[in-house]
Amino acid sequence: MNIAARDSSFETPAYLARLNDEQRLAVVHGDGKVAAPLLVIAGAGSGKTNTLAHRVAHLIVKGADPRRILLMTFSRRAAAEMAKRVESISGEVLGRDAAIIADALAWAGTFHGIGARLLRDYAEQIGLDPAFTIHDREDSADLMNLARHELGFSKTESRFPTKGTCLQIYSRAV
Repeated sequence: MNIAARDSSFETPAYLARLNDEQRLAVVHGDGKVAAPLLVIAGAGSGKTNTLAHRVAHLIVKGADPRRILLMTFSRRAAAEMAKRVESISGEVLGRDAAIIADALAWAGTFHGIGARLLRDYAEQIGLDPAFTIHDREDSADLMNLARHELGFSKTESRFPTKGTCLQIYSRAV
């Protein structure tokens, strides 16, 4: 039973009224206490991104420090969209400039972006140079080809593996 059903004087805030019942339950899960984790399973186009953005905005509206919220997703586009929605909803409710909330929501991004940030923040403690570079598969293949060429292994008379084969071997070794 939800709060509104028990107390007829309770008025659902406008930002929550825009959600369906399942989304609203996920957004307010654990209100007023430390909540157990909640797993949301839903298909494509069902409003998962919207629900998550509303959940984060709801936490901020209820007084959570946005600097202590981690908001991660897979793509840059989805991360930017979620952060934008959180800013909009929070700004609408709190009457604050959305830019202030955006600056405070420092831990929003992709899994890879946040992972790279953590590695940079703690690079020295784990023996890395904070200015390290991350190569994607194509960069790695180009680098492997450059090394093969500099070592003289790229000539056709040599029977050294191609850059793609070298990259496959290397990716299994690391």
